[in-house]
Amino acid sequence: MDLDAYAAAHQAEWDRLEVLVGRRGRLGGAEADELVTLYQRVATHLSVVRSTAPDAVLVGRLSTLVARARSAVTGAHTPAWRDVTRFFTVSFPAALYRCAPWWLTTAVVFFAVCWGIGWWVATHPEVQAALVPPAAVQQLVDHDFADYYSSAPAAEFAFGVWTNNAWIAAGSLALGVFLGAPVLYILFQNAANVGLTGGLMVANDRSDVFFGLIMPHGLLEITAVLVAGGAGLRLGWTVVSPGPRTRLRALAETGRETVGMALGLAVVLLVSGVIEAFVTPSGLPTWSRIGIGVLAEVAFLSYALLLGGRMARAGETGDMALEDRGDLVPTSA
Repeated sequence: MDLDAYAAAHQAEWDRLEVLVGRRGRLGGAEADELVTLYQRVATHLSVVRSTAPDAVLVGRLSTLVARARSAVTGAHTPAWRDVTRFFTVSFPAALYRCAPWWLTTAVVFFAVCWGIGWWVATHPEVQAALVPPAAVQQLVDHDFADYYSSAPAAEFAFGVWTNNAWIAAGSLALGVFLGAPVLYILFQNAANVGLTGGLMVANDRSDVFFGLIMPHGLLEITAVLVAGGAGLRLGWTVVSPGPRTRLRALAETGRETVGMALGLAVVLLVSGVIEAFVTPSGLPTWSRIGIGVLAEVAFLSYALLLGGRMARAGETGDMALEDRGDLVPTSA
């Protein structure tokens, strides 16, 4: 590479970055955005010079400039509420959208397993007898399934449900690093439980009770668990196939996105827990309770796919460590 030509081509950007760094603390919104963009570009320039035409003087100058720019970019205090707002309006929906092929595929397989097990149990009395004693089946369909949702004061019940589901989601996310195998086990266990319970309820003419009680909160709750499962499987696949990145870098970047999704899904599961505690066992008509569940589900899917799609197309990744992403702005060599 012709070092002199390269320096001449990018000299104006380096000079401009130096000016902006010198004015830190007095930058307007557009200038602050320009500072971040130029910092990313000059970081790439430094990498190019180091790898292709190492020149001690130029490397030293650019290293100093990049270090000062990094301090200017990351050193400013951002109010906590802005971080929270940005997470829920930018980072989390972007991460959901980028992971959507994984959790949507997971959802299709999950519900196929649920339906298959439910149909098998509902249409084969010998299977029912082999799996659950008749007395236990009657206790389940006549009392236990419906009574469960009012088995504790609403606030206490909501907290217990939220804690349990949050642990399931966290396990699905974190254990994905083990090539996704534990995640598949967790998802199958949940699918089998839903299918078995649904099959027993349908076989005993309690399908109205089953769907009337599980749909208000279950749509959002199961979706959150499936998102966690899909993200965990994606993390496991990153270990197997990191793509053009090094395996360590790919795992770190995907892992940071996964951590962000865990925080966001905890809030989603809190919402589903509140619905399960206050709406599911309420005296509202069945259509009204299911309608609330459908509205919550539609709101989440719109948030993930519409807002998330817009954020992803704007270049957001959901990475929890912006400063570790590297240069996201295309630059010419």
